[in-house]
Order: sequence, then structure tokens, then C-alpha cells
Amino acid sequence: MSNIAFGVVPSRRLGKSLGINNIPCKFCSYDCIYCQVGKTINKTIERRNFYNPYDIFSSVKEKINKIISENGKNSIDYLTFVADGEPTLDINITKEVELLREFDIPIAIISNSSLIWREDVKNDLLNFDLVSLKIDSADCSLWKRINRPHKKLSLETILNGILEFRDDYRGKLITETMIVDMQYPEEAIEKTAEFLKEVNPDKCYINTPIRPPSEEITPPKKEILLKVIEVFTEIIGKGKVIPLKTFEGSEFIISTTNVEEEILAITSVHPIREKVIKELLTKQNITYETIEKMVKEGKLIKLNHCGEVFYMKNIKSRKNKPGGQNDR
Repeated sequence: MSNIAFGVVPSRRLGKSLGINNIPCKFCSYDCIYCQVGKTINKTIERRNFYNPYDIFSSVKEKINKIISENGKNSIDYLTFVADGEPTLDINITKEVELLREFDIPIAIISNSSLIWREDVKNDLLNFDLVSLKIDSADCSLWKRINRPHKKLSLETILNGILEFRDDYRGKLITETMIVDMQYPEEAIEKTAEFLKEVNPDKCYINTPIRPPSEEITPPKKEILLKVIEVFTEIIGKGKVIPLKTFEGSEFIISTTNVEEEILAITSVHPIREKVIKELLTKQNITYETIEKMVKEGKLIKLNHCGEVFYMKNIKSRKNKPGGQNDR
């Protein structure tokens, strides 16, 4: 339970985000080629109970109390459901949001959108102050290639579900489109941009895999990224399209009670750059030998991506081999 709430993590979209990991590793409806958590072990669209909502509440409450007591009331901008899998697979998510309202902090969710066509999921998402929806492509062939969805999912059904949600939602809606190093036909780029224009979110973020992905996927070539930005901006509008070109920064906030546990909780979801971990340890007057010991003990793994070193919790999905997923 202590690893459910993690951070505070600096977010390029949400500011200072206290993460809530409400899904065990790794239950997801997708198996995205760029996922930083790793390969999907349990590919599923079946919603279920994972944790007791009161246990999640207790974990978050304990974390909030520690963070605020050590860093002040303004150290958290959002409580964010961002998990080792797809957070809307959690059938208790509305109850969890209701409990977390006690803290009077805005609540956000980072979703891959795949279950939004379900009435129960749509109603759950309506309870959040901010909803981030992944829309990597409105082109079916690219969607299947990038997101590798559960076999029972339909892109058309998902896109229609997003539009229906947009009609009913009164909070802040943002979208995120991941661009990787592959060929993007211009008609596919335009199709995605036209759909995003119809959704009309507050912001459309364009992202690239800046953290170690589950496979040998690299950021797109400069000309591809510039083309996507150009087409999106022309169709959607200049003020709404935001390229996320840089990493989120190093302003992580962790409790001093148990630094090892804090690092493992964050890196279960969010690989951290070596230089950022060094900064964190320096602030806590802890030597780098702590990280070396955690690697030696098998708690952390060391990853290389685009010339940088990252550390991540040694979780099952990072060991899973291609072809090991089961659609249920």
C-alpha cells in the first residue's frame, strides 16, 4: 500500500503532481511500443477490483501529510491517477475520487482512452477536474501498430466515445499524441489532427519517447516531428498545440522518512534520470552508494536511452518478453 501514492513528480502538463498508482503491474488494454512501464503482462478490457478504495485513500493521506509538513501547503497541484497500467480498469475509481475530495486538491487522470466508450467509464471520468486522453492516431493501421490494442477494441468505437465524453464533460480536457520514429503518411497526420479539432480539448500535447520505452523505439526524426507540429497547428490552431520538447525537470519532492521506498514508488511508473537521482540524494544528504546498493540488490535496474542513463524499479513488465501477453 505504501507504494500506491508517489512523488511529488514534476509534470510538464500538471505542474507538481502527486501520483496515484491504482493498477498493479501491468494490467492494460494496450501494449504500446513506447511504454516506459514495459511490456503488458495482462492485456485486458475487464474492469475489476484491484485495491480497496480505503487503502488507496490511506496511502494518499499519509503521503500528503508528509509532503505538506516538510514542504508546505503549495507543494501539490494535482492528485493524479497515473498507473502501471490503464487506470480506468479500476472499477472503484469513482469511490476513490469521492474519498480524495477531502483534501481539496484538484484530481486528474492520465488515460489511454480505450474504455471511454463504456457508459460506466465515461461516468467515472466525469468526476475528475482534469482528464488527459491519449490519442496517438485516428488512423486504424497506425493505432494498431503503435498501441497494439486488445483484440476486442475498435478504434471507431473509442473515437466516438471520446466525442460523447467531450459533450458531457465540464472539466479541463487535454490530449496527448506520442510521435515515434516511424513513417507517418500525411493523410494519417491530417486525419488525427481533424479528429482532435473536433474534440476541441483545452490543449493538444505532442510528445516523444524521452524516457526508456519497452522496446527499441527512439524519438522521431526532426522532419517528421516538424511535419506533425505544422499540420496539427494549421488544422487545430496555434494556441492549442503544445510540443513537449524537453524533459519535466528535476523538482521531485519526496519524504525524508524512507528514501529507498520513495524512489521505488516513483520509478515503478516513472523512470528517473541518473543526474536527477543524484540531485535528489544530494538534497537529502545521502550518498550515491544507496542507488548502487539498490541496483546490486535487484531493486532497481539501469536503463540507457538516447545517450542518458535512467533508473527504474525492477518490475515484472520490464522482464516480460514479446509475445507473452494474453488478450482476455
